[in-house]
Amino acid sequence: MFYRENGQFKTSYLKDQQIFPIAQDRWAIGLLLAAAFIGVPLLADEYMFRAILIPFVILSMAALGVNILVGYCGQISLGSGAFMAVGAYMAYNTFVRIEGMPLIIALLSGGFCAMLVGVFFGIPSLRVKGLYLAVATLAAQFFCDWAFARISWFTNDSSSGSVAVSGLSLLGWKIDEPFEKYLFCLGLTVITALLAKNLVRSAIGREWMAIRDMDVAAAVIGIRPMYAKLSAFAVSSFIVGVAGGLWGFVHLGSWEPAAFSIDRSFQLLFIVIIGGLGSIMGSFFGAAFIVVLPIVLNQVLPALGDLVGLTVSTAMISHAEYMIFGALIVWFLIAEPHGLAKLWSIGKQKMRLWPFPH
Repeated sequence: MFYRENGQFKTSYLKDQQIFPIAQDRWAIGLLLAAAFIGVPLLADEYMFRAILIPFVILSMAALGVNILVGYCGQISLGSGAFMAVGAYMAYNTFVRIEGMPLIIALLSGGFCAMLVGVFFGIPSLRVKGLYLAVATLAAQFFCDWAFARISWFTNDSSSGSVAVSGLSLLGWKIDEPFEKYLFCLGLTVITALLAKNLVRSAIGREWMAIRDMDVAAAVIGIRPMYAKLSAFAVSSFIVGVAGGLWGFVHLGSWEPAAFSIDRSFQLLFIVIIGGLGSIMGSFFGAAFIVVLPIVLNQVLPALGDLVGLTVSTAMISHAEYMIFGALIVWFLIAEPHGLAKLWSIGKQKMRLWPFPH
């Protein structure tokens, strides 16, 4: 009965338009953010930061971008890894070629370049949809893989094809330790999530959802499909590009084109499907699931093998991970197409009625 909004009256349009209209939700989000910004840095160790927390935060940001395009606008994309690569490499070139370039400006420049590339490869969405659009965006993945591996300018004429960055700082704050990197990524992700949530609640967000539900009917009532689709590609690619810059600068430190292969595109698509299409919260649920599952399997499967007298190899664990991912995706598509976010929403509705029967 503690999750009831009895007596919480909305006396103004501003209160009616709150992101979290129920007071309990606002308290829960406030406590969660306090724990993430204050509690986690005090309790987590270096392994937790490097292996779980930093990848989770960055992949959550990238999933936000993919969800805007796939979940809210309904445009299938298999080129998210390419847009991450564009953001990482263009942020790198901006950072190393311009003396004294601030880190945040370099990351935003990478996002801007990714936005331009995303709009260019989103032009086919004006004529094709579904599987054909997925193939068109897949071309972006292959083209970017080739460009970053073959054109030496992108890697600053590196003979090995890999690039590296160091000495990260923001307004005099040196970002060296794992907890500092985590806080930096978390701050950007929280800001991105807030902006994305307000954007999908605005007029352009409603246009995206109208195009997703029925583009012909949307065009009949005056929505411009070209503007709606290309704006979704632009916003999505920008966010994914900034996430790619964070992945290269903060998480990896040094990387090569293989770090943003087609596997990364599929990973982000799986995050959105499992977390929940058309849900900001679902992006975080899916990213947590994708990051934590391999670590859990690496611990659980060898223990189960020891119980039954079998030797579980690393290759077997890797194959089991792919099998479980595939089975879960099929299950979610059949049983709960809206993913973990929908299950969370159902749980909240049950809490509002508990303990009364329903």
